[in-house]
Amino acid sequence: MSALKGDNIEQLMEMILLQAEVMELKANPDAEAQGVIIESQMEQGRGPTATVIVERGTLKTGDSLVCDTIYCKVRSMLDDNGKPVKVAPPSTPVKVIGWSDVPDAGMGFERVKNDKEAKRIAEDNIQEARKRELAEAEAMPTRKTSIEDLFQAIESNQKKTLRCILKADVHGSVEAIRSSLEEIKSDKVALEILDAEVGPVSKNDVDRAATSKATVISFNIGTENGVRGLAKHHGVNLYQGNIIYELIDTVKELMSDLLEPELHEIHIGFAEIRQVFSVGKGTVAGCMITEGKINRDKPARLRRKGEIIAEARIDTLKRFKEDVTEVRTGFECGIRIANFDDYREGDQIECFDIEKRKPAL
Repeated sequence: MSALKGDNIEQLMEMILLQAEVMELKANPDAEAQGVIIESQMEQGRGPTATVIVERGTLKTGDSLVCDTIYCKVRSMLDDNGKPVKVAPPSTPVKVIGWSDVPDAGMGFERVKNDKEAKRIAEDNIQEARKRELAEAEAMPTRKTSIEDLFQAIESNQKKTLRCILKADVHGSVEAIRSSLEEIKSDKVALEILDAEVGPVSKNDVDRAATSKATVISFNIGTENGVRGLAKHHGVNLYQGNIIYELIDTVKELMSDLLEPELHEIHIGFAEIRQVFSVGKGTVAGCMITEGKINRDKPARLRRKGEIIAEARIDTLKRFKEDVTEVRTGFECGIRIANFDDYREGDQIECFDIEKRKPAL
């Protein structure tokens, strides 16, 4: 049996149905409605919505629900084809509209007597959550600062940090992207997710990003009116994507951009000095290009018996009497290195360049 290949799945379903029939596993449609959140999102014109599975009882339009700290007055329900329905019996998936906030996928919900009771229970749950957080904070043992703590703090301060606010179309996307971002490992740059929420990018998101010097990352969702203008005014960067791995790559690029570029030396060519000429108040080295090429205005080193004598920019490059920008292997030319005149026959001039590269995380 393999879910990946689809082998024997039909036989598995038949066995499950047979076991359910033998064990008489049935949901009571007359009980108070209970179920679980499958997916949730913030929809324009509808507000917070959640797709749910009714596990027990029958869910009806007008019911009052509680889902931990969130309550709901069921304004309307849509079936899996997007058509309005008024009742949802056990095992029925429906989209429920009317939540006070976006519930998390995987959370359970239950029907209560009325709207007032739903709000009271949700508020009580909020207060209980705050008490637990306070108790956990107070229960954390205090410890003396050790040398290791000091070194850790110093290292943390030296580390660059990319702060971001994450917005997405549905709760599943938020969790998937957050999980992927948290898997990015770097000894050089820390990633701090200030917020990860469902819904379009709002002005509040931009204001917070401006205050905390954060970047706003959005997935499969747009922005509210006026957000882009406000972001431009505050200098807040907005990045939007519709493919998760591309969005993750964008975040990695932003993290790399915080680091100083690495300097890499690129060898261009060698020239051998065959003759030295006096020109005005200075001297020019008559050379043969023995490898690669020589470019004017590029940095160069003059080597004498393997020892570096001078290092500066090539400010003169001539073919016969004409100024040129480049001379290739096998050709003769005149070379002068800036602020240097002590050329000798047999010296080598090495032309190179410095390339800036984005460092790895």
